[in-house]
Amino acid sequence: MEVSGKIRVINAEQQVSASFRKRELVVTTEEQYPQHILIEFTQDKCDLLNSYKAGDAVKVSINLRGREWVNPQGETKYFNAIQGWRIERLQAEMPQQAPPMPAAQAFEPAPTFTEEEHDDLPF
Repeated sequence: MEVSGKIRVINAEQQVSASFRKRELVVTTEEQYPQHILIEFTQDKCDLLNSYKAGDAVKVSINLRGREWVNPQGETKYFNAIQGWRIERLQAEMPQQAPPMPAAQAFEPAPTFTEEEHDDLPF
C-alpha cells in the first residue's frame, strides 16, 4: 500500500528500549478532504527520513499492522499501526498541454447534401 502527500511533521527518533527505536512521520494527503496520516518507521528504517523535511511531497510505502492485547482485568483490546518501509520524493509535475488547434483545422467541413443524394435506409 502507498500513501502520497506532503510531509507535515517529522518527529525525532525515539529509543523505546535498548533494542528498539522508532521515528514518526505525518503525511497530509492532497484530496478533497485532506487526511493527516501518522506513519511509524522502526529500527534501520528510521534513517530513511534523514534527507526529508516538512513540506516535501512524498510517496510512502506502508504496511498495516494490528495486534491484540489483554489488560490485567482480562479485557481484550486491539491496536493498529501504519508502518513505513520505503519513502520517495515526488517531483512537482508540470501539466503537459497540447498546443491549441486553430478552429479552422479542428474539423473538416461536412460535404454538402442535395436532395438527389438519398440514402438506402428504410426510415
